[in-house]
Amino acid sequence: MEEVALVCWSVFGLLALALPIALQLRRTGSTGLKWPSGDAGAAEWIAAAGLLGAVALGVAAPLLAQSGDVDPIDALDRTGVHVLGVFLFVLGLSAVVVTQQAMGRSWRIGVDTRERTGLVTAGPFTVVRNPIFTGMSITWIGLALMVPNVLALASVAVLIGSLEIQTRFVEEPYLLRSQERYPDYARSVGRFVPGIGRLD
Repeated sequence: MEEVALVCWSVFGLLALALPIALQLRRTGSTGLKWPSGDAGAAEWIAAAGLLGAVALGVAAPLLAQSGDVDPIDALDRTGVHVLGVFLFVLGLSAVVVTQQAMGRSWRIGVDTRERTGLVTAGPFTVVRNPIFTGMSITWIGLALMVPNVLALASVAVLIGSLEIQTRFVEEPYLLRSQERYPDYARSVGRFVPGIGRLD
């Protein structure tokens, strides 16, 4: 199953990162990648470091399982759990790709406070405010269940923590300042899960 997980990581990189960057370059002439600004200890730096750490842990999990340096968690190392992992990976990655395309020219990784992109509230964004992050979380859980070891589970925890920091302390404050319609939207649509995390 380790080989399958490594292939899935490659597919994720191609479809969820390389493809949208290429499409954004074609649409706008920009990659859509926005590097963190501010002090090194700022929330956006912490979130970016956490995301890179989650990727590193996630890729290390099948590599070290393959070499025998990390043992699986016995209770989760079952065929049914592995199959569930593949299903969740496909589901989560599909959600990420569809949502990225729904954003069109507004797609970005990170925040540039000097930019004003359109607020996307249609399609998947009618269900949750951050469907890409929801899809990423499902994808990560799927990858972890394919090779269930302590590194894979740590990767999921680090990812979710990083997405919470990015959303609550970077993106939402920016959107509240820059988008007139965002407060009403955020009061009616959940953050990552339908109906949960609506702003007061």
